[in-house]
This record gives sequence, structure tokens and C-alpha cells, in this order.
Amino acid sequence: MRLLVKNISSLVTMGGKNGPRCGSEMMDAKIIHDGWVAVEDDRIMSLGSGKAPDKNFETVIDARGKTVTPGLIDPHTHLIYGGSRENELEMKLKGASYIDILKAGGGILSTVKATRAMSKEELKQSAKKSLLEMLKYGTTTCEAKSGYGLNLKDEIKSLEAIRELNFEQPVTLIPTYLGAHAVPLEYKNCREMYIKEMIEDVIPIISRRKLAEFIDCFCEEGVFSIDESRRILKAGIDAGLKAKIHADEMEPMGGARLAAELKAVSADHLLAADEEGLISMRDSGVIPVLLPATSFYLMLGKYADARKMIELGLPVALATDYNPGTCPTESLQTVMTFACFGMKMAPKEIITAMTMNAACAISRENEIGSIEEGKKADIVIFDCPNLNYIVYHFGINHVSIVIKNGKIVVNNTNGGI
Repeated sequence: MRLLVKNISSLVTMGGKNGPRCGSEMMDAKIIHDGWVAVEDDRIMSLGSGKAPDKNFETVIDARGKTVTPGLIDPHTHLIYGGSRENELEMKLKGASYIDILKAGGGILSTVKATRAMSKEELKQSAKKSLLEMLKYGTTTCEAKSGYGLNLKDEIKSLEAIRELNFEQPVTLIPTYLGAHAVPLEYKNCREMYIKEMIEDVIPIISRRKLAEFIDCFCEEGVFSIDESRRILKAGIDAGLKAKIHADEMEPMGGARLAAELKAVSADHLLAADEEGLISMRDSGVIPVLLPATSFYLMLGKYADARKMIELGLPVALATDYNPGTCPTESLQTVMTFACFGMKMAPKEIITAMTMNAACAISRENEIGSIEEGKKADIVIFDCPNLNYIVYHFGINHVSIVIKNGKIVVNNTNGGI
């Protein structure tokens, strides 16, 4: 199939090097005015400005007055889970702590219970609804973590669901094993046994069966310590997985420095990361993935210091942190709002963080993250005259059309998919 998008008011290509855009480079979005993009099958064939080629295209889209970007990439989601936790909302509003909610039968352990009770097919059906919402809002690729099974059987069930979903719906999923999300209730008084189980039993099986590309660990006070996180992540690295880490979210644990030490692909959250840790990440090539919608939802009153990271020359990426307890949103457009007004990121920095830098955070920069000849034809057409307008006019879905692998998968101009 050959497809042409023409008369594009603002074509945000993110063209250039296939690597992280660091510091001030994040403002260089490579925008073409009066642009066009030609697609053949699942690849971008050519692009330019002015008069577009007009022959031999089965589909021609007129994007006059619209902004076109690479498909949005969400590099941190907890996609696979059972149940929901809206019943905790009033408790949070009344000041209940995470521990209070946990004692009342809520929190992550309630999600673990619900996830274990669901079949793989039920988990997939639930995830498909979320993936459809992501797609409608412009997300064409997302990282997807396990982490609500917390045993061999149910972690494998979750990762198998992710693998199968890659063949059953359009959004590309990048699988991450997050067995170190919490210590399950049955190991409450013997956490070392759970860590050994992950290292000696679960990680080797997941690696052998190629169920995950990444390993992640929740390195936080009261969850997994620096030493425990190092052991778990190193076991994953030794088994051929690439490392990610939930780092320095609430307390300055030194997670950023651990990410640098292990040469992790990304370190995520980072609200409490100190400058030394950030510099060590920069020098080791670790991508900071920031999750401002989580800060908003948890009513923390603070956000990760994106401006400091950019000033230090780090390549900031952005993600939803989609999950049932601390950030139940699938919309990267919502994240744009908090990145701008909470973290003071400019629209060009935001789109860089959701395209090329997000692609680097999942090791996909050679395939996606920019609109360039030969790359995957993952493209979003926004019904907005320019990039600033997408962020400026907040709280609605600006997506007009989503093209995934060269095919139109969302067409809001006709009222549906």
C-alpha cells in the first residue's frame, strides 16, 4: 500500500541522529512547513516540503491546518493487571498513607490478588481496552511491564499476554519483567527467599523463553534496597536482559547512581535524585524517564526537576506510568499538560521526550521516534495548526488520524476507527 500525507502545516520530523537528544538538543524538533510524507507498505518512503508527488497513491490525506508528528512512544507502563482501585480514592483524599491503604486490603497487593485470579485471556481483553485508548490518543508503541503476578506462574502468564497482544492489536509492546515490584504477601517474613526465587528460578526461565527484553526493579524505601536491587538487576543483565529501574521516586536512595553503575537503559521517576546521581546517569548514557502525571495523581506537590536534567545535558523522556493505583491514565496528551505546566518543559522538548528520547528508552531509536526515510511509518496527525497548540489547548484529544505501520488505524475525522 502507498499512502501520502500532503499540505502539512507543521511536519515535526525529529530527523537527524538516531540517538538521544540531550539538553538543548531537545528544542530541535526539525519542523518542516507545508510538508508532505510518502509511505510505502510499513515504511516511510520520502518526505519534503512544497508540492508533493501525486501519482500512484491508494490513499491521500490532506493535512492542511494540521500538525504531523512521529507516533508517540510510552516507555513506562504497567499494562497487565486485574481489577481496579477507584475505591481507594476517598481514602487518599482524606490523607490515608500508602501503608494505611495496604492495611485496609488495598494497594498493590489487592491488584496482585486480582491479577492472579484472572486468566491470561481475561488479562488480554482488559489490556486491549487500554491499548485502544492509547492508540486513540496517539500512542503507537509502549513498554509493558509485568509485576502484578509476583510468582513464577503469574509473571509468566502476564508476559505471555504481552507477547500475544503484539499479534492481536496495532500498538507495539516492549516487554519488561518486573517481579521486583513488591514482596508478595506469602513472603512477607522471608523476603530473601523471594529474591532468591526471582534470581535462581524466574529470571532464567523468562530469559530462556525470551518473554522479556528488559528487567526492572522498584528501588525504594520499604520496597527493595540498593543492594537488593543491584543483585536482582545484575541477575537479569547476566541472563541477557537490559536493565531499567524505578529510582529515587520518594527518597534519595541512590537509585540514579545504581542505574549509572549498571549502565541501565533508563532510570524512571527520579523526583528525589540528587545532582551527583543525575551527572552519573548522564556520563553513563542512562535515559531519565519522567512521569509527571503520577506526581499529579499522588498529590505530591512536586515534580521531577526536568529543567535541571536538561541543563545538565540529559536526554529526558516522558511516559504515562499507566497503572491501576498511582496513575490510571493511558493518555500521553495528558502527560504533556503536566510536563509543561508542572515541570516547565517547552512543547518542542515534550515532543522530543515522547518520540526520539522515548524510543531510546526502549532501545528502538533505529526503527521509530522520527519521520525519516526507511523508518517505520508510525505517524500521528493532530488537528492543530502547530506544536504549541497541542499543549496550549489542554484536556481534549487532538488526534485526527493515527497511522501505524503504514495503515490508518484511527480516523477521528470520520468519527471512529
